[in-house]
Amino acid sequence: MQKKFNRRQLFKGAAGTAALLAAAKLQLPAGAFAQAAGPEVKGTKLGYIALTDASPLIIAKEKGLFAKYGLPDMLIDKQASWGATRDNIELGEAGGGITGAHILTPMPYLISTGKVTKTKVPMNILARLNTNGQSISVSNTWAGKGVTTDAKALAAGFKKAKAEGKDIKCAMTFPGGTHDLWIRYWLAANGIDPDKDVSTITVPPPQMVANMKVNTMDAFCVGEPWNSQLVHQKIGFTALTTGELWKDHPEKSLGLRADWIEKNPKAAKALLMAVLEAQQWSDKMENKAELCKIVGGRDWFKVPVEDILNRQTGDIDYGDGGRKVKVGLDSPLVMKFWRDFASYPFQSHEQWFLTEDIRWGYLPADTDTKALIKQVNREDLWREAAKAIGVSDADMPKSTSRGKETFFDGKVFDPENPAAYLKSQAITRV
Repeated sequence: MQKKFNRRQLFKGAAGTAALLAAAKLQLPAGAFAQAAGPEVKGTKLGYIALTDASPLIIAKEKGLFAKYGLPDMLIDKQASWGATRDNIELGEAGGGITGAHILTPMPYLISTGKVTKTKVPMNILARLNTNGQSISVSNTWAGKGVTTDAKALAAGFKKAKAEGKDIKCAMTFPGGTHDLWIRYWLAANGIDPDKDVSTITVPPPQMVANMKVNTMDAFCVGEPWNSQLVHQKIGFTALTTGELWKDHPEKSLGLRADWIEKNPKAAKALLMAVLEAQQWSDKMENKAELCKIVGGRDWFKVPVEDILNRQTGDIDYGDGGRKVKVGLDSPLVMKFWRDFASYPFQSHEQWFLTEDIRWGYLPADTDTKALIKQVNREDLWREAAKAIGVSDADMPKSTSRGKETFFDGKVFDPENPAAYLKSQAITRV
């Protein structure tokens, strides 16, 4: 028989429950009850550059994944350049800027140390957004010389042109950033000093093709879709994809201001969960056509889908009249968002980036790289978010290091001995 309660019993029960809740609250950290409801905020503003490796942020927004995890008000804001990204991170959202971004992996380190900003702005890397997927492209002026990872013939041509008074320009996207380090490595490995034999200039990614079209540069390094677009417009050719320079190399990262993460730990976790799920979605072949249609659209890149789709599916036309690769997602050259631990921010990879920035003078030789990595890299938050979305232990790296890495020229980087790697390089600033 159903038991009946009178009004006095109901009020007595409610008061008892309130008393129990109050007592429990005293035993927990301040704010625990409020935080249990979900993220501290409904969203924040992140920046992105029109590069295919920004796809996880765009997909997380378009597919409602931010909203799924309690962040319906997320804004993904296009930045004009990496310099603009840096400036807006320094301003922060409260100052009219952004909280974080799809970002070149070394930038959070350069910003945290104040090397590229007016003041030090501590940042954290929460995830790697992708591996592979960049390219070094060369003007048709230098076609027919067999330029690939082996650019010895190009080196001779560059030096001859310089002797005749021509300024050879090789473009990258931000000093000390990934594209700068890829093209510097390639040039130096082929006997070309990137500071003495050529002019290494900074050009925003979306402006690369237009600049080469008017013959203002001889080579550039950038992400997609700009290398593919260059080939489609028959302005230049791809000498190499960066996966040929270093197989499955780390590329962009998800970087946020550390003060925002500290203030909003639940929102930071929710944001990361959404991005990780977007990375999983973006890596599936059956989603590639839709992904490219979304990011190429008017709201995002405003470029033809065919400039994005081919290289996203492992179909690479180098544009040099001969080399074509079509092997799908099994290609060692294709951009990866999730597979093979692409999303996990290995600390050993951070060590390589810092070592290269020391090599070229962007960071002091006495930089305490281990302490800096400990400050910036938050692989612990990645593991926490990955577990929360159901990633199994078997699909998580067992170590913060991927071990020794081998480059196309045979050089080996041992994260336990970066000094030996530096000494092995013929061209360096240290």
